[in-house]
Amino acid sequence: MRQLLKILYLSAIIVLLSKHSIAQGMKDPTSWTYEAQKTGTNEFTLIFNLKLDKGFHIWSLKPGGDGFQVIPSFTFEKNENIILLGTIKEQGKLMTETMEGVEGKVNYYSNEVKYFQKVKATDGTIIKGVHEYQVCNDIMCLPPITKPFTFNLK
Repeated sequence: MRQLLKILYLSAIIVLLSKHSIAQGMKDPTSWTYEAQKTGTNEFTLIFNLKLDKGFHIWSLKPGGDGFQVIPSFTFEKNENIILLGTIKEQGKLMTETMEGVEGKVNYYSNEVKYFQKVKATDGTIIKGVHEYQVCNDIMCLPPITKPFTFNLK
């Protein structure tokens, strides 16, 4: 009996360590680019372009489900020369389905998605901030990732 408990204990430790190693060693399966388009006098649209590695998805801004999904968030550094016009919008091929382990239907994007934020600012303004997001595949979700962004309005 004692031998069996030792084997079970060691097996559990090996499983936990291997999962931790995979999560620590996995590269970020996302590629982000940023662009600003002038849309009028002192008005711009900031575009966050996201490409995801095959097999990964990111939750929609309105993910549905049981409320445990980490949705993308965008935080802009304070700058008195910038006025945010409205809220972040998303565009892509929205997928809606049920997933094992999640109550209710969830909304997410695979392959690519774009996020848009309209701002009022003058040419030459630099806009900085961070965005946080979580990506998942069919097996697991990676820990949330925080990345800085910069837009140079021209």
